Amino acid sequence: MKGGWVYILASRYRGTLYIGVTAEIARRVWEHRQGIGSEFVRRYGITRLVHAERFDSIADAIAREKALKKWRRAWKFELIERDNPEWDDLFERING
Repeated sequence: MKGGWVYILASRYRGTLYIGVTAEIARRVWEHRQGIGSEFVRRYGITRLVHAERFDSIADAIAREKALKKWRRAWKFELIERDNPEWDDLFERING
């Protein structure tokens, strides 16, 4: 079974957040940056990849995405800042 990713995009430091799931993170983040696939992301200029988690199965990734979407905003900020305190754009690190 193919693995998956859960990711969080942000418009800026502590700005508008978007949580998504994908099997191919580099392609999906590129699509978001091109304005493809999410009206919400396009409308609010959400392009900075600030958090990503890899899962062995897409089903596990989907479950994590659903859980994260229920979290309070402050908890999401804590999750991001645990590994990325400066809210750096992680796209180049993920993309290689």
